[in-house]
Amino acid sequence: MLELATLGLLQREPLHGYRLKQQLELFMSGCISANYGAIYPLLRRLEERGAISVLTEEEGEAGSIRKIYSISDKGRELWMQQMLEHPHESWVNARSRFTIKFFFFSHIEPTIRIKLVEHRLMVCRLRLESQQTEPLPADPYQIAVLQRCLMVIQDEIQWLSEQLAEETKRNNSS
Repeated sequence: MLELATLGLLQREPLHGYRLKQQLELFMSGCISANYGAIYPLLRRLEERGAISVLTEEEGEAGSIRKIYSISDKGRELWMQQMLEHPHESWVNARSRFTIKFFFFSHIEPTIRIKLVEHRLMVCRLRLESQQTEPLPADPYQIAVLQRCLMVIQDEIQWLSEQLAEETKRNNSS
């Protein structure tokens, strides 16, 4: 997910590692945790794979050299591939991944946006159905947590339905 978010942010503008971390914290802190121990090795791997390149180097505040990274065509292809993936992962990670994807929806075609929302909506409905068929625990605190989880899924389904209606309306009017 960090790679998906990093490539997405680099599509918006070239960034150095510190600014990238700030952007990740500002926009993605509810989805992923970003620390320098993960960001700089990721930038190095992406550069080695040709997904990003060093646009320029500038002197940082402490006198160190900052590399300004930009995304390459190969990086855009990799990002799009990751936007279309639906990896088998935990419910929590899948929710975070979708949130990251949604954040970058303006960078993809309307038909792809619709497919991604439809897929997430289907996953949420299946999750709600499976949670509702589970027997209720005897513990009142466990019941409260289960009810809260169901409310969160129902809320996401409502939000996704609204987003799908809006996206469909936008797509049909263009």
